[in-house]
Amino acid sequence: MSRDYPPGTIRTEQVWKRFRADQQRMLLRDRVDQVARRLRGDRGEDWRWALRDINLHIEPGESVGLIGSNGSGKSTLLKMLTRVMYPYAGVIDVRGRIGALIEIRAGIHPDLTGRENIYLFGALLGLKRREVAGRFDDIVEFARLGGAIDRQVKFYSSGMQMRLGFAVAAYLEPHVLLVDEVLAVGDAVFQQRCLDRMREVAEQGTTIVFVSHDLPAVQSICRRGVWLEQGTVRVDAGIKDALAGYRDSIEAQSEASARVGEPLQLLKYEVRGEDAEDATLHTDEPVTVELTLGGDYRGDATLHLGVSEGTSSPIFQISHEIRMTGGDHRVACVIPRLPLPRGRYTLWTGVYSIGRTDGGTLMSWHSAGQFDVFGPMLDTPPRAVVMAAPVFVPHQWED
Repeated sequence: MSRDYPPGTIRTEQVWKRFRADQQRMLLRDRVDQVARRLRGDRGEDWRWALRDINLHIEPGESVGLIGSNGSGKSTLLKMLTRVMYPYAGVIDVRGRIGALIEIRAGIHPDLTGRENIYLFGALLGLKRREVAGRFDDIVEFARLGGAIDRQVKFYSSGMQMRLGFAVAAYLEPHVLLVDEVLAVGDAVFQQRCLDRMREVAEQGTTIVFVSHDLPAVQSICRRGVWLEQGTVRVDAGIKDALAGYRDSIEAQSEASARVGEPLQLLKYEVRGEDAEDATLHTDEPVTVELTLGGDYRGDATLHLGVSEGTSSPIFQISHEIRMTGGDHRVACVIPRLPLPRGRYTLWTGVYSIGRTDGGTLMSWHSAGQFDVFGPMLDTPPRAVVMAAPVFVPHQWED
């Protein structure tokens, strides 16, 4: 690799990472069987690949979200960027100071006080003591440690440790800031403060790599998305395109999952607009959702409908009590004004019996399919402001 990249640059070239396969029982007979298989030439699967041929070029000042399901390789890649791990093959080049928050205690020594940890972390980043001292008050104020700053970190709560770790990583002006899912342990107020700080460091030119399952938070910070699937880069594009592909994948997995042995099944569904000759759906116009349920169940039940961007968490949810008589049952719901902007959405549904303390699942919450909405796009919120759901609100401005 060339050596003239500016600080904040991240380059990975043909990076592979493998781990030894999980070991089973350590009994003598298992070892004997293992040796016998190898003597027969059957070596089995001794390794599993966590990352396969990863090529990423991240320029200084870019904000990149790493998304994907558990086990896709996100945290492994982040740990290799911090040099906690090293690749089996390929080259990783990260230029400049790295601030990382991968685990709650990452870079924090439990036997040192909060004050000592701040100066130690700064020294590891190559900062002089007076440079750390100039940022010390901001770190303590952000972490809200107060008099606890001179207490040993091992006596901190997990929230206090996380606040200290993030404050140190974000306030010592790293060229690259790497943040994993650990922000999830903080309360709502601190999470917003973390997002605000990430916005500030991004505006200062810091490169950010953000790993999280909180997709709205990723979208609020990042402008580029990298979707990892089974150790490979599935999509590397603008954040909206990357999230759309990932959400479609989640929806497809849910739709394909079999629901065996449930009393009710969704036989068919239809989502249609007001115009019978035009199947397209439009923002702020009427829409009808029609379902046909089948099964032998007899009795009262509650039908739930929800609409999401692909995940199981709905933008809105509505319900209706129905009476099943042991055969096919058709039910339709009319929404007078569809409160969704332009985009692709997923219809979710589930049916639960009434009057049972265990929930009485008749048809579990699952994806029925997707539909497209045509209409206006929502205005982009300020950076670091997390939009929980894309809801269209009719409005007018007056100056």
